[in-house]
Amino acid sequence: MSEYIFQIWRGDSSGGEFVDYPTEVDDGMVVLDVLHRIQAHQAGDMAVRWNCKAGKCGSCGMEINGIPKLACMTLMNNYSQQVVLTVQPLKTFPVIKDLVSDVSWNYRQNLRISPFRPRTADSDGRHRMMREDVDRVQEFRKCIECYLCQDVCHVLRDQDRMDRFVGPRFMTRAANLALHPLDVEDRVPAIRDQLGSGFCNITRCCTDVCPENIGITDNAIIPLKERVADRYYDPLAWLRRKFVGVVRRNVD
Repeated sequence: MSEYIFQIWRGDSSGGEFVDYPTEVDDGMVVLDVLHRIQAHQAGDMAVRWNCKAGKCGSCGMEINGIPKLACMTLMNNYSQQVVLTVQPLKTFPVIKDLVSDVSWNYRQNLRISPFRPRTADSDGRHRMMREDVDRVQEFRKCIECYLCQDVCHVLRDQDRMDRFVGPRFMTRAANLALHPLDVEDRVPAIRDQLGSGFCNITRCCTDVCPENIGITDNAIIPLKERVADRYYDPLAWLRRKFVGVVRRNVD
């Protein structure tokens, strides 16, 4: 057993401060274990959101020494006793109380993405897909919606463009649909204009904090940005659309 100092943010939407809690830590504990110990013995009114304690619900997302992490998956063995552990709520979203943030903004972004629209089934009533096309979108379904990627996204966090950009989590959901081999919805205009794909400048910070190791940047965002670039910024594509438009007007 070792003693650590936890510096925990205490407060609500009106303000707050960091409070130090010297705490005994047993071997094999994770940060969430220690927070529960502090709740039990030093701060019974401290708010902490959690559920599964298995890294699959995303509820215990918070910032530990400035890095968005899941408290239930962050081993205390990774930290020296000489290091003061600073624990605070996700900065990008409004604080409800102590370590709990209001992430409801994310649910509203989800509603901006049009639902899956599959193509008509084959004559025998079945859908047929290539295995590689199916495999391409499977990793996106691992998302546990912890919103750590949303928290670390500098477009949302530092540039305050929540009015224009849905963030990496919902770019991933859009990719899950746009790259799906059965989806026939033309999502390119919405990806550019409604979801704000152009605001992402590919720093890969979202990929770095993903607890499910999803290739958010390389496998989801970049393919969407490429589709937008091909549609709107490829000069040959622009000339082709221009030519087709002229032909159609002459025919009409």
